[in-house]
Amino acid sequence: MDEKRVKQILSSSADINVTYNGTSVWIDKLHEDGKTATVHLRGPLEERSDVDISELEEV
Repeated sequence: MDEKRVKQILSSSADINVTYNGTSVWIDKLHEDGKTATVHLRGPLEERSDVDISELEEV
């Protein structure tokens, strides 16, 4: 995924399905470097991770 699409998803009110390594995640924020983002798993766990946005996929 690229920086432009991450920004579009963050500003959208729609529920857009994004995966990281095959696991469904929410994107919390895009970092200033434009290459990484903070995400967390969909569901009851609120564990957050910083990931490379090139590893995010829109389903």
